[in-house]
Amino acid sequence: MIREYRTIEEVAGPLMLVRQVEGVKYDELGEIELPNGDIRRCRVLEVNGRNVLVQLFESSAGLNLANSKVRFTGHGVQLPVSPNMLGRVFNGMGEPIDNGAKILAEKSMDINGTPINPAARYYPSEFIQTGVSTIDGLNTLVRGQKLPIFSGSGLPHANLAAQIARQAKVRNKDDKFAVVFAAVGITFEEADFFISDFKRTGAIDRTVLFINLASDPAIERISTPRMALTAAEYLAFECDMHVLVIITDITNYAEALREVSAARKEVPGRRGYPGYLYTDLATMYERAGRKMGSEGSITMIPILTMPEDDKTHPIPDLTGYITEGQIILSRELYRKGYLPPVDVLPSLSRLKDKGLGVGKTREDHADTMNQLFSAYARGKEAKELMVVLGEAALTPIDRLYAKFADAFEAEYIHQGFYENRSIEETLDLGWKLLSILPKSEMKRIKPHLLEKYWCGKD
Repeated sequence: MIREYRTIEEVAGPLMLVRQVEGVKYDELGEIELPNGDIRRCRVLEVNGRNVLVQLFESSAGLNLANSKVRFTGHGVQLPVSPNMLGRVFNGMGEPIDNGAKILAEKSMDINGTPINPAARYYPSEFIQTGVSTIDGLNTLVRGQKLPIFSGSGLPHANLAAQIARQAKVRNKDDKFAVVFAAVGITFEEADFFISDFKRTGAIDRTVLFINLASDPAIERISTPRMALTAAEYLAFECDMHVLVIITDITNYAEALREVSAARKEVPGRRGYPGYLYTDLATMYERAGRKMGSEGSITMIPILTMPEDDKTHPIPDLTGYITEGQIILSRELYRKGYLPPVDVLPSLSRLKDKGLGVGKTREDHADTMNQLFSAYARGKEAKELMVVLGEAALTPIDRLYAKFADAFEAEYIHQGFYENRSIEETLDLGWKLLSILPKSEMKRIKPHLLEKYWCGKD
């Protein structure tokens, strides 16, 4: 029997203290009934004897302490799941907001999930084609990987996120592919962009959207990514689908975590964020992967805006430790009009070598990738030297490398947000750009591949 309590002691921001309760557990879901019959939800943050501290999902405005009552449900926050979630739009608490019918749930799943046993994980090894050359060709995404995108304020990470959600697919497979897209703490304008873009391009049919607006309560912001990951776990491990999870923006999530931590008067860590920020992020990121006994997989692309473009800020810093690389967006390339403005030299996919080669992409992928990195790095150095000493001071070969760097940015990096390049188109474009340089400079490509694919002058 569910007991009701009229022992609300005090409310401070998103937190509420309830005294003299029995049998309540940490993370349990609660309901607050107002005198007018309205229901507001909360969850248990702390249990101290018979006193519990709960966190409100909605605003505390209008909450009458004396006449309101609280009951606890005996379980944590849950998401009703069903294959019919595909093509639907939900808010941060898993409630439909697209004017469609209510989801007929097959089951309800705890949004905190269950960690994947490391011994039961498969190693990520299958290439996912995003249609973006700077990712597919140089920082390859592999099924089951966690590959974050580090952006800055004002950079078009939302457009890149939508592009990847539209274009991503597992090659050479008839397996079912789905996208779970979680937008955390965004504006109404951004939410409208994502929903209308997905509907216009037809990507909505294979996508589950969770939209949390900046005006929604902080606690909902903390739940939104977990709602999305719970939906992904259901589709991947119970419906055997390959699921790509895109979460934007992790910075908004961490800010909400800091807000709640401050309300609880916890001792702050770096930059005021709670000391458990690393652990909290890890509990989300580590829900991605492939596991034995299941055909499905979860691949994750978390997107975060670095405050003041600072890579050493706690959020990108800790994210980099947990995930397998990072894609970094460049403000300089964005100013030049190159879209998506991916800065390829500091970007890294630690699992890229596992997802390329014969049977996955193409035999020349690894060698052309290394040659393009090398040539672009030398071309950038030549351009910097040109600024200091003038073009006349460069050797003829350095001038060619500078020319290559300009062409690489204008043709390889710049493709716009609506061009979907296959991996073959990306690799062929790489060979075309390398032909700017003499064949003798192709020192990172095996001779038999050079003979087969070289399209420049000898």
